[in-house]
Amino acid sequence: MDQKKVLIIEDEKSISDIIKFNLTKEGFSVETAYDGQDGLTKAIASEPDLILLDVMLPVLDGFSVCKKVRETSTVPILMLTAKEEEVDKVLGLELGADDYITKPFGMRELIARIKANIRRSEFMTDQADAPENVREFGNLAIDLNRYEVRKNGRALELTLREFELLKYLAERENKVFSREQLLEEVWGYEYYGDIRTVDVTVRRLREKLEDDSSEPKYIMTKRGIGYYFRRP
Repeated sequence: MDQKKVLIIEDEKSISDIIKFNLTKEGFSVETAYDGQDGLTKAIASEPDLILLDVMLPVLDGFSVCKKVRETSTVPILMLTAKEEEVDKVLGLELGADDYITKPFGMRELIARIKANIRRSEFMTDQADAPENVREFGNLAIDLNRYEVRKNGRALELTLREFELLKYLAERENKVFSREQLLEEVWGYEYYGDIRTVDVTVRRLREKLEDDSSEPKYIMTKRGIGYYFRRP
């Protein structure tokens, strides 16, 4: 397997150094940046396989970096957030981060999340060369192999996590899943986050899929239970 590259954008050098040490032991190639602007420059220039991004950064904060990276890249972004700042987690997901981990964190958990997010990204890339397997739902076309979604013939820009959630629900039309089930099945590894992660991802999906996200036609809510996909 090719050596995978992780870019760590973290201004606390002691934290960055210990993460780099452990990732290097796991066989990763690691690059570091200590402010947001340098991190953004390196993210564009070096094309890492995953970005580990702190929220609180000098020069350019982590949210701004995430938003800028998402304008041109679907690289997995794992955000580092402070334990007491729950709003950081939600905002990071809103801006296109794939996942977050709360400080202080265990190194085993961090490495597991990095590996899981890279595996998903690799799978998506591999599927890009697969034959079309398109399912149509009204004016929405979902290519289940190529990880492409088109609405009225126009391609939609979905993050990997957004597509995975849509794919999972669409393949199980009309079946209702709780948030906990979706965390387990779609996020796909032992997940330590909270169920708002699902709510935020659903909200972002609706904004991209629906004509009016306040009156969805595709991703429906079953009050008190969870979500399901409905053919309009």
